[in-house]
Amino acid sequence: MRITRILGAAAVVAAAIALSACAQSTTPAIEPVVMDVNSLQGATVDLEVGQSLDIDTGSLAVDSYTGEVADPSVAEFVAGREEGGTTYNPGVTGLAPGSTGVTMSNSDGGIQDLTFTVNVTG
Repeated sequence: MRITRILGAAAVVAAAIALSACAQSTTPAIEPVVMDVNSLQGATVDLEVGQSLDIDTGSLAVDSYTGEVADPSVAEFVAGREEGGTTYNPGVTGLAPGSTGVTMSNSDGGIQDLTFTVNVTG
């Protein structure tokens, strides 16, 4: 009977260790930085590696913007789109530590290009 209790206790400890290992293996998602397109002109946006800038285009179509990143090793522009009934805003994702300029243009014409800086930390 004593061996049964020891084996039972060992099984409980093993299960607890296995569950805690699973719980610790998940990494929290980094929340995006959300900014209105009108507040980006001349701004500096701080991101972490893997973090995104989500750009609210207001009344303009999300797919009307294109973007160019001066140093594509630091960040990348992600075009806005509509897919399966879901709207995805354009944005910028931090790839590696550094600083880079971003220029966004709008295909609707008559809208000034937006230029801003993205600083990415590790």
